Amino acid sequence: MARPVVLGNNSLTVGLDESGYVHDFYYPYVGLENLTTARSNPHYIGVWIDGTFSWLHEKSWEKDINFRDDALIGFSTFKNEELKLKITFRDFVDSSYNTFARKVVVDNLASEAREIRIFFHQTFQISADGRADTAMYVPDGHYILDYKGRCSILAYAEHDNGAFDQWAVGNTGIEGKEGTFRDSEDGELSNAAVEHASVDSTLRCSLKIKANNEAEVRYWLCVSDSQDRLEAMHERMLNGGFYKRFRATKQHWYDWLNKSDKSKIIPGYKSIVNKSLMIIKVHIDKHGGIIASCDSSIYNYGRDYYSYVWPRDGAYAIWPLIKLGYTHEAKKFFEFCESILSHRGYLMHKYQPDQAIGSTWHPLLHGKRKELAIQEDETASVLIMIGEYLEATNDINYIATLYQTLIEPAANFMSNFIDDPTNLPHASYDLWEEKFLTSTYTAATVYKALVTASKIGAKLGHAEEADYWLGKAKLIKENSDTFFNDEKKIYNKGLLNSIDGVKVDDTLDVSNLYGAFKYEYGSKEHIEATAVQIENTMLGKSPSGGLPRYEHDSYFASNPAYMGNPWFVTTLWMSQYYSHAGDKKRAKELVDWSISNSLASGALSEQINPNDSSIVGVTPLVWSHAELINSILLLR
Repeated sequence: MARPVVLGNNSLTVGLDESGYVHDFYYPYVGLENLTTARSNPHYIGVWIDGTFSWLHEKSWEKDINFRDDALIGFSTFKNEELKLKITFRDFVDSSYNTFARKVVVDNLASEAREIRIFFHQTFQISADGRADTAMYVPDGHYILDYKGRCSILAYAEHDNGAFDQWAVGNTGIEGKEGTFRDSEDGELSNAAVEHASVDSTLRCSLKIKANNEAEVRYWLCVSDSQDRLEAMHERMLNGGFYKRFRATKQHWYDWLNKSDKSKIIPGYKSIVNKSLMIIKVHIDKHGGIIASCDSSIYNYGRDYYSYVWPRDGAYAIWPLIKLGYTHEAKKFFEFCESILSHRGYLMHKYQPDQAIGSTWHPLLHGKRKELAIQEDETASVLIMIGEYLEATNDINYIATLYQTLIEPAANFMSNFIDDPTNLPHASYDLWEEKFLTSTYTAATVYKALVTASKIGAKLGHAEEADYWLGKAKLIKENSDTFFNDEKKIYNKGLLNSIDGVKVDDTLDVSNLYGAFKYEYGSKEHIEATAVQIENTMLGKSPSGGLPRYEHDSYFASNPAYMGNPWFVTTLWMSQYYSHAGDKKRAKELVDWSISNSLASGALSEQINPNDSSIVGVTPLVWSHAELINSILLLR
């Protein structure tokens, strides 16, 4: 299940699923830790009217889960014709305090007055497997407290005539117990006051609403490292403070969006660019790490989450921000990379947002040869973005602070991580994390990164290093023809030097086209020939259209009859190629195709099903939104 709305303040991040339920709740880092039981229950919301109970995820509700395009404020509506009821949500994560809040307007569409009861369910998993949590009702503050160690969460709801009137605290997922949300279905809660282990809770607000009238409920969750700080946030929300924080958060996002240079965006695309900018921003941790996606639903189908910092994904995520005039996020990301760079000058596969090394499936041994478990293009991509930042800002003084700690060691590593027989980068894992080889794409990124480092070194007066790096870059470019397949008229996926000689992988891969033209690595003739083969072989060859990553891509394969699932990143790379080649009409068609296959909220997934265009993979994927903005900027 996707997250059509993601809200956050770069410390607390909340993902709402396709029923508008809280399904991800990350704190204190963006992407770490997820304090919900995301593999099982979300935070349910239910309604009781005249003896009839209904959950908002049921099919009888028409749903529109969305968010504004001028501020990161959720805007969702639910309508039930049978119950004659409409419910509207305005959701936000406070820009300054770690509070998630919902303004809920309940509209009685019936011709008679009715009592309507709204139930809010919370299920958190603070400790490992939720085995040592405590949830309790706190009478002095009339709220629910969920805590373990240095993490505490407060739940509260109020309406114009008072606070929630019933509650239940209990167990969930153990001893045959589903959870207190089941207690809601008769319209009454037990007022059970405390439980430990795997716990959950539910609140009830009872509303008496006149015919064709409405009432408002305000609900919030505060999270902190102590109960005292929770209560301070809670007090700030009471007595009209909810509206003050709503307005402050809205203004915060207005101000942030207005920093961008909208003159670079052609008419008709401002809304989706704004939404994409906010999706990128909400995935950036305050310490600088940029996670790929906060959508934890991937864990139900795979072995891990996407809530890691891939240095490459982070580099691509900040590229459109740099182009549109944002500097703070780029600096924080560079400083994050500076802090995680190995002593040898390379970046690992992926990291947690707290800078710890992330999980990997890349071995240190290939046959009998020891190898690094890295994707060299990730190290290269960070240097490329430093160059983009310098070009956009001319802030050489800031770049100088990164020279000895990031730029120099990374450039030195790449200069020495080269095979003598080919004068090409030594093998590492490709950008798709699947194959160990020297790919065309990686060679292109390393070439560009070394040219970038050389220019920076020269500007800072390090002529000897600059000349050395430039010389290595030239050798890599002089051997770019090694990758071209004269028979198939494409850039090969790559090659691998082994004891049995050079092995060639001739898979047609969109990343090789992108790397060759974007980083000025390949010849015009070879680039054009590769583009033709991509068009003839993969582009738009399924009912859904779009472009897979490479021919016969099997990752989450929806139908073996096609070349693979269309990806937004690669489809938008093709759009950028068309813009590069001067064909803005075809470039725009692929941008519009991407937008047409987003969720109603504008969120882009990783892939789509080639048969019916349904989403596949995490949603939203930050990289998809970054490439959408990059592609739109090229349409002017």
